[in-house]
Amino acid sequence: MTTGATSPGTTYASAGVDVRAGDLAVAMMREAVTATHGPQVLGGTGGFAGLFDASALLRHRRPLLATSTDGVGTKLAVARAMDRHDTVGQDLVAMVVDDLVVCGAEPLFMTDYLAVGTVVPERVAAIVGGVARACAAVGCALVGGETAEHPGLLGPDEYDLAGAATGVVEADDLLGPARVREGDAVLALASSGLHSNGYSLVRRVVADAGWALDRHVPELGRALGEELLEPTRLYTRACLALARTPACGVHAFSHVTGGGLAANLARVLPAHLDAVVDRSTWSPPPVFGLVAALGRVPTEDLEGTLNQGVGMLALVDPDGADAAVAALAADGVPAWVAGRVVAGGSTDGLGPVVRGAKGVDGGGVALTGAHPA
Repeated sequence: MTTGATSPGTTYASAGVDVRAGDLAVAMMREAVTATHGPQVLGGTGGFAGLFDASALLRHRRPLLATSTDGVGTKLAVARAMDRHDTVGQDLVAMVVDDLVVCGAEPLFMTDYLAVGTVVPERVAAIVGGVARACAAVGCALVGGETAEHPGLLGPDEYDLAGAATGVVEADDLLGPARVREGDAVLALASSGLHSNGYSLVRRVVADAGWALDRHVPELGRALGEELLEPTRLYTRACLALARTPACGVHAFSHVTGGGLAANLARVLPAHLDAVVDRSTWSPPPVFGLVAALGRVPTEDLEGTLNQGVGMLALVDPDGADAAVAALAADGVPAWVAGRVVAGGSTDGLGPVVRGAKGVDGGGVALTGAHPA
């Protein structure tokens, strides 16, 4: 039997979980989260589940629900190193919600999941506040989420961020391979930079070169870390508006995320059609050339990992291409005709052809030409 002073015993706080800090973080983020709520969101914040009034879906003849989930990935390591956490929330929303847009779905609501080593209320509020602002920008309600403290599993400053969203599209308006036709124009929609893919490659290149994140890079016009944290462009509103404009004749979208342009375009082509994309139609932003040169990254790895300046693709009726480019420009999204859809097998002899990406039995994509010097 132990005698003498009584030990206070083991508490949740001594094990590394601070419930009061978690409550403070929720209080600090509440205003940003509730700002995304319209009349369809019921119950406010803090419930066990988010509630969304789906009665508006009754206006659809045959509503199809679309869902997507994703995370920010190792770009978070840059945010931690820079101690800047207010932009990665937009990366999360873009990665998740713009996957819904590919099939023409309007985002309805989203939930997020933040795992941290230690709850720092100000940091949690900055992260979730970024999610909320991006949700508001695309008209998607942030109806719930979870912040989990994992001491011993994550270091004190480590965290991971993921989320899921649900959208709706009328069955007759569903976009995708079934609508794509030979002769369709392939429109490239400019990215804002690296977006949120390929950061394991980029970080390795930077580390091997011994470059500091605060290093000013003349060709970028700013510090390296600032460039690497540039938020992913949100395409939601511009793409949905385009899809609702009959004169543009939108047949499919492709979100250029992990795997690069060719692999993601192949996912929205029917098996009997191919696409040819001409590199000479655009110049990738300087950050892509910097990564390539600094790490002597082979072209195949570069194009199979990074978006190379194209964050979304639209496949449209050739007669609607000019109208689509103009409409996107009016919505603040630079776009151009980068290629065309051709008969299957027409890409033979044009160089490497990407087929069957991510398990999809789709068409083939060939990248031709060279980017302007």
